[in-house]
Amino acid sequence: MPAPRTRTTPLPGIGVQYDLTTRERRHLSVIAHRDGSRTVNLYRADDPDACAQSLHLTGAEAASLIDALMPAHHSPNLLHTTDLGLVAERIELSAYSYWNGRVLGETRMRTETGVSVVAVLRRAEALPSPAPDFRLAGGDTLIVIGTREGVDAAAAILGRE
Repeated sequence: MPAPRTRTTPLPGIGVQYDLTTRERRHLSVIAHRDGSRTVNLYRADDPDACAQSLHLTGAEAASLIDALMPAHHSPNLLHTTDLGLVAERIELSAYSYWNGRVLGETRMRTETGVSVVAVLRRAEALPSPAPDFRLAGGDTLIVIGTREGVDAAAAILGRE
């Protein structure tokens, strides 16, 4: 089976358009907008220049679609998996999270899940080994290490609104 044909086109002020022609000779494109959103376009089979359907996705929706299209071990949030059964993953704290403005120790994450928070990414800064009195803020990305089950439980705790 030949490799799919792809083409990348910069769209100044908008982002980048990725065009793909499948082995069935179907044409689709993805426009990666500068704001993180994506537009997925599927073109008609009888006229590859005529768009049949277009779907606009937010950045979060696009990330969910990427996770669905890729095996879990290739998740963009997954940092590393070891033979010991531990994973390191990024978990973003929503601005609407219950924990926004509260201290890390209040989450009881280590006690409840066995997961360790090894760093917090805030804007362009990495804050290693946050103490229990570290105040969380919406938009923080927590780097956590634990079992797959523990990391999933930690994400559920941090996702509380």
